[in-house]
Amino acid sequence: MLVRAGLPGLRRLWGRGGGRGAGTGAGAAAAAWCFPAGRALLSVRGAEAAIFLQGLLTNDVTRLAGAGPGEGAAPPLPRALYAHALNVQGRCLYDLILYRLHESPEEEPHILLECDSSVLDAIQKHLKLYKIRRKVNIVPCLDLSLWAVFPGEQAGDIAGSLAQCADQALVLTPDPRTEVMGWRLVTKKGANLTEVIPGSRIGSIQDYHRHRYKQGIPEGVKDLPPGVALPLESNLAFMNGVSFTKGCYVGQELTARTHHMGVIRKRLVPVQFSVPLPQESIPEGAEILTESGKSAGKFRAGGDELGIALLRLANINEPLCLNVAGDKVKLTASIPEWWPKTASK
Repeated sequence: MLVRAGLPGLRRLWGRGGGRGAGTGAGAAAAAWCFPAGRALLSVRGAEAAIFLQGLLTNDVTRLAGAGPGEGAAPPLPRALYAHALNVQGRCLYDLILYRLHESPEEEPHILLECDSSVLDAIQKHLKLYKIRRKVNIVPCLDLSLWAVFPGEQAGDIAGSLAQCADQALVLTPDPRTEVMGWRLVTKKGANLTEVIPGSRIGSIQDYHRHRYKQGIPEGVKDLPPGVALPLESNLAFMNGVSFTKGCYVGQELTARTHHMGVIRKRLVPVQFSVPLPQESIPEGAEILTESGKSAGKFRAGGDELGIALLRLANINEPLCLNVAGDKVKLTASIPEWWPKTASK
């Protein structure tokens, strides 16, 4: 079974940071660049799978099962959703991408959860804590691999080529967070990507993370420390990851209150340093300072000269620096182009 969506999103990506290795600097044209995402997959299956996840995640999971409110002709079921699982205080625990494997609302719901591989066991325990007597089966998918796909100059009909390799490719769908992140591809473990996407090239996971940081896309526990990160400061709404109309879920109160107040003074933004950073010298949550020495925010994670930081919006355009092993390293922050035009600057 191949779950896929149309190709327009892929074609629009070329020329917006998605092609030629998505920032790898590679010069040769390719149909697509495929990067191992370094994430784990968890299967949630059963008659009550969507309803079960609905009470635990920020997004409206019933859309994946075709069980949303309203009458008349049902809208097409989305292939993927982005969401966070929150603690009872409303802070992020896990960032997730959900993939629908069932084909129609009449079938038994079968949803894949993409998560940080380092917290796969913790997520299973978290879900089973709330499972109680729900008709849901939760198991890790150790036989599957996840890829981030960015189209190259010769993208062509990638979706069409995948239809010929349905035995190796299970899911091909636009990344639900933002168009600049390309597509997500789920394959059988050990699948030959050059057969699944003819003419494709394999990049490194480091290149994938560089692209993320250039775009200011947080992912995993380093970027979103469990129990620390706040969903709206982490741009969850900008990345289509929260529903403000779905009803109650764990941790909803703080998120809903912050949204309705309409005041978010800090956000995760991409940053670029004047010199490559020595990773071992940067403490977790290192403070970023203005020229006058006042706190502007905190560094989250990064690699080489790129990273992501939680900064006060009022300080984004100022000269900033980070103390690294006693030295001040200059950095510049920016507002990503994919943010809504109405976003605070």
